[in-house]
Amino acid sequence: MKFLVTGSAGHLGEALVRTLRDRRHEVVGLDLLSSPFTTHAGSIVDRAFVRSCLAGVQVVFHAATLHKPHVATHRRQEFVDTNITGTLNLLEEAAAARVGAFVFTSTTSVFGDALVPPAGAPAAWITEDVTPAPKNIYGVTKAAAEDLCQLFHRNERLPVIVLRTSRFFPEADDDPEKRAAYADDNAKVNEFLHRRVDLEDVVSAHLLAAARAPALGFRKFIVSATTPFLPGDLAELRTDAPAAVRRRVPGYAAEYARRNWKMFPGIDRVYVNARARTELGWQPRHDFASLVARLQADGDTRSPLARAIGSKGYHAT
Repeated sequence: MKFLVTGSAGHLGEALVRTLRDRRHEVVGLDLLSSPFTTHAGSIVDRAFVRSCLAGVQVVFHAATLHKPHVATHRRQEFVDTNITGTLNLLEEAAAARVGAFVFTSTTSVFGDALVPPAGAPAAWITEDVTPAPKNIYGVTKAAAEDLCQLFHRNERLPVIVLRTSRFFPEADDDPEKRAAYADDNAKVNEFLHRRVDLEDVVSAHLLAAARAPALGFRKFIVSATTPFLPGDLAELRTDAPAAVRRRVPGYAAEYARRNWKMFPGIDRVYVNARARTELGWQPRHDFASLVARLQADGDTRSPLARAIGSKGYHAT
């Protein structure tokens, strides 16, 4: 099969291109930046360029985007151009080319203000049924792009799957207080309880979404590591996360003590991947318990694919 991967020089784009090439597929890698995984350098805002990249393509993986860290460095109009107009160009040309599946990489950031409950309330249980409430231009443009995807399924019968991915980047957290309070690896492993996913699992979700798109038509899925928590844990999670974690993953406490690591005192939201596991048949391999087991064996908590791609950063400096 022939695939188009947008954002081919980025974390997910490179991971998709690597995986598809390993499976002997033909891949068109589109990105603004030249890279070993980019075959066509240019912008998704350029409609003619997008059209030329889609020749003979059967599946589109649309991962190119301006991300949340770009909010500090890019104008709002640039977010609209890339995340909305670029997505519109791809959808229109994919529909015209009769592409068999279109997979859009979205983000759990579309939930925005819904992710932080009021003081004194339990942690939020975030499923696809939660109404998005974007709080910055990144979330707004990704939510708008999701709506465009649904429009093209409804009006053009384009099979489209939207994947709302949680954190999978290896860069340091953008919260200075968290960076000061926790070692980077400590914070990232903590996040596998409720808001992080390994890159390898993100790739497998994309491949399954492409395969299932013709049958499903249009669906949105949260792509995050499987949480050990249940709705009955939410009140305690907000006020005493270590106690809730000890109950669900008892072996973590001794390993954290050995490493002088800390659990977050409270957790405010939990991303729930049940729909993706049920409807896509997705079986993520990396969760908090499996990472603790690797730590106990002094292994690397990252998948081989995540290690191979490493850190890319979001800015030139």
